[in-house]
Amino acid sequence: MNPKTKIEQLKQKLLNLGPVLPGSISEQWNVCGTPSCKCKDSKNPKKHGPYYQLSFSVSGRSSSMFIKKQNISEARKRVRNYQAFKKLTTELIQAHVDLIRSNGFRRDQYDK
Repeated sequence: MNPKTKIEQLKQKLLNLGPVLPGSISEQWNVCGTPSCKCKDSKNPKKHGPYYQLSFSVSGRSSSMFIKKQNISEARKRVRNYQAFKKLTTELIQAHVDLIRSNGFRRDQYDK
């Protein structure tokens, strides 16, 4: 496939991705501070949870946020979209490099 066609296809795929969310989602189980709670039972402790936490970095700054149980499916979809976004942008960069290698630095190479 020629680089110009590949670039256009990749741009369209990026436009169709939908919302993205960087990072990864983990499941958290907690122990509370109430002495008589079931989470502190000496024989059969039952921790509270699960709670879902998204950990991510943006512009070199790490952060995290809790995700409500009813939103976890959508959050996971957005994390998958972000993974696809990263893959597609890498492919797009490679396609631009391939275009320059085959045509040089011509201004008109992006005209349809």
